[in-house]
Amino acid sequence: MDETKVKSLLVFEDEKFIGLLTIGDIQRALIKNISTDTLVKEIIGKNKVYVSVKDDIEFIKSKMSSIRAECMPVLSDLGELIDVYFWKDLFGNKKNNLSPDINIPVVIMAGGKGTRMRPITNIIPKPLIPLDDKTIAEHIISNFLNIGCNNFFMSVNYKSKTIRDYFDGLEKKYTINFFEENKPLGTAGSLHLLDDKIKDTFFISNCDILIEEDYREIYKYHREYNNELTIVGSFRHYSIPYGTLETCEEGQLTSITEKPELSYLINSGMYILEPHLIRDIPKDKFFHITDLIKNIQDRGGRVGVFPVSEKSWIDIGEWDKYLNYLKLK
Repeated sequence: MDETKVKSLLVFEDEKFIGLLTIGDIQRALIKNISTDTLVKEIIGKNKVYVSVKDDIEFIKSKMSSIRAECMPVLSDLGELIDVYFWKDLFGNKKNNLSPDINIPVVIMAGGKGTRMRPITNIIPKPLIPLDDKTIAEHIISNFLNIGCNNFFMSVNYKSKTIRDYFDGLEKKYTINFFEENKPLGTAGSLHLLDDKIKDTFFISNCDILIEEDYREIYKYHREYNNELTIVGSFRHYSIPYGTLETCEEGQLTSITEKPELSYLINSGMYILEPHLIRDIPKDKFFHITDLIKNIQDRGGRVGVFPVSEKSWIDIGEWDKYLNYLKLK
């Protein structure tokens, strides 16, 4: 799916059509902690909608439009795959979003010095580093505007006047409120400044990441599972090009694993929080969001993880990653 930039795949066993696998199927399986060794056919949703060869094109278009399907398999009476209709072929560039827009606050954490991006950040603050025809911060804002969010808060410290002046000079269809920490307060410490300013569930995003995902699905998961805080986790896959050794006492070999492949779900730097958590942030103290997460778990609160694919998360906070992004574009 990452390679072809699609959200669904046709699944076959030998030459028999099994069903349509969607990104939602995969995410639901991961949320339920189903093993990645599970056969694909076991996680395909049981209530998928398909059409028949007997259905005319207007019925097919109506069905696809009603569920906003990226593609629609056409089956024979025996369940054989006869054809596939794709949204772009029938509807062109018309958006196929099914979920209603949401308009909840978005906090962008932009107070850091961007030391990994020096020397450019000696002159330009990290949120204003250009990507194509916009800054990093504007790309982040655009992704949230696409789902209906238009109320933004930005935490600033380093080169704060430059950031304020830049956004003050833009013509924009959203509001952005700046709040400034007087000293570095960690990845969550400045949130105490938003006490009494945010009353609703809200997003947090670091200012050096882009996530290509329908954020409404993250919000839906957060609400459905009654989480106080949801972390967006991205898969990362690593291949070790050597055999790895495990030993016991006296250095005796117990096993050799030839060129193992490891997968991890890592913290992407995007979150959804309930507003009461702002009151749990100590005032004017260095405080990481991991400290907040630990506090929630220690008192038995719910912290969820919403998984996204490896290539859905783009980290542009280091030179090699930033340059690689520009090459891909």
